[in-house]
Amino acid sequence: MIAGGAGLVFGLGLPQRARAALAAPTDRPILTISGKIDIHNVGDTAQFDRPMLEAMGMKTISTHTKWDNGIVTFEGPLMTAVMAACGARGDTIEAVALNDYHTSIPMADLAQYHPILALKRDGAYMAVRDKGPLFVVYPYDSDPELQQQKYYGRSAWQVAQFVIK
Repeated sequence: MIAGGAGLVFGLGLPQRARAALAAPTDRPILTISGKIDIHNVGDTAQFDRPMLEAMGMKTISTHTKWDNGIVTFEGPLMTAVMAACGARGDTIEAVALNDYHTSIPMADLAQYHPILALKRDGAYMAVRDKGPLFVVYPYDSDPELQQQKYYGRSAWQVAQFVIK
């Protein structure tokens, strides 16, 4: 939904006080979300460990990528589910990787292309040396539009943080 033209809101459709609290991670956090979010669990951030992300529902994308030979299968929650879990509101997600790579992902991409935040690649959790632990993956084969550098550049791997703007 658009909230006063100020960007997309991925809340749960409930008033702020009625939203379920976001539990703190029990394992090592692998994702921290900050910025324009309404739901927090560690200070002014929303932090997630692997089980929390998996509990959002794992979706699968099997696609060619420009980094691999043949079709690769990725699994992870939809980016829309991740944004809903922290009550994200804004127009842009700034993805920050472990190596300090930054890229901007328009919120509109989430509804239009349904990218996932992949935890697994071909059935195995991704290690840092293999683009893990988190990788923003678009369904590149589903639309020729996605087979452009613009979208490959938005496909950050080794993601550690999202800043909602």
